Amino acid sequence: MAQQPELPKDWLEFMQKMWNPMSFPIPGMAMPTVNIEEIEKKIGELKTVETWLTMNVGFVQMTIQTLEMQKAALESLTAGSPRPGEKK
Repeated sequence: MAQQPELPKDWLEFMQKMWNPMSFPIPGMAMPTVNIEEIEKKIGELKTVETWLTMNVGFVQMTIQTLEMQKAALESLTAGSPRPGEKK
């Protein structure tokens, strides 16, 4: 039978490696904070990141739509013209 991989003995270590494979320290992962100001600061930082990511998703969607329109325009322009080596 295949040997099962050995699970870490410390589940907290296992969870941190799962959420943070590069092993950068994650503040509050081992010991949650009880400071309301610190939590509010973290919420504000995460909302800023969320806004930035949402804006980037919009840019990607706009780029996709622009490329699709460009493709459609090129297809319609080339649809009536003969291809190289093709007789009319």
